Amino acid sequence: MSTVLLEKNRPFIQDQVGYKITTHPEHERLYHIQLEDALVAEFFQATIDAIPQRLQYVPYMRLLMAHKLRALAGEGFVGALRGIVNDRESGGFTIGVQNQTDNPDDFVRFGTAIAHLIGIPNLDAMTGTFYARFTVKDTDNSDSYLRQAYRLFTLHTDGTFVDEPTDWLLMMKMQEQHAKGGESRILHLDDWEELEKFSRHPLATYKMTYKSPPSKNVEQIIQRQTFYTRNNKPCICFIDQFAHPETMEQAVYLSEMSQSLENSPATKAMPLPIGDLIVLNNHFWMHGRAAFEKNPELFRELMRQRGVFATT
Repeated sequence: MSTVLLEKNRPFIQDQVGYKITTHPEHERLYHIQLEDALVAEFFQATIDAIPQRLQYVPYMRLLMAHKLRALAGEGFVGALRGIVNDRESGGFTIGVQNQTDNPDDFVRFGTAIAHLIGIPNLDAMTGTFYARFTVKDTDNSDSYLRQAYRLFTLHTDGTFVDEPTDWLLMMKMQEQHAKGGESRILHLDDWEELEKFSRHPLATYKMTYKSPPSKNVEQIIQRQTFYTRNNKPCICFIDQFAHPETMEQAVYLSEMSQSLENSPATKAMPLPIGDLIVLNNHFWMHGRAAFEKNPELFRELMRQRGVFATT
């Protein structure tokens, strides 16, 4: 993105009481939101009784987390979050707890508040509740790349194998030890130099079959177009691991597309500190993970929430 375009499309930069929004230092399309320390501390104090079990068992508690954060930061904060995620020129931001805590239970409360300001998370079938917490370690017998530390986790979108919309994705780093590498890799569709070639291909709108592995706890078989249109712009639905093409031609198309995405100069690695989260629009951002360097003591824990946009 050119400097002129960047300056023209930064409508959410602001410095308000309680928070500040700037361009992300690692990616010019993203924003970084910094909450004031006192606001974060007050949020955690006000929600101290909302342990993860209560958030799982009592659904309205999740919205109360969002309600408290909105009361502290203001309606303008909520409008900025929703505006950023829906803005095609950006569609993503990072935000964190400002080192006010290192307790993963606090991270769940904070991430839940942010998620419910944007919309409502879908059921995460892998865990049976509205969020998933999962670890990446030195050894793992997982049936997908999600927890396999030393493999490239290729660029993809979420929700490919479930029969419900997945508008946005939230990932938060909970814990990490002895981890080198493993950066998040992200790509905005509009920065991909071969978008037109693959989005206008005869197979671009063919409904491919997606099946999930046993660990996902989803038995549905779904047919999805690789490319579709929202607001007159191309969007994508793809993950290489769970696509089941029916012909050699379909396999070649998906393979060549995936290789193009992985090799694009616009695919960037994004560091994410412990206690920070990233939110991306799932319609036009793709994400993955670089491989870790080998270490028998490697440990990383992440939280994932993903869902639909708020309508009110």
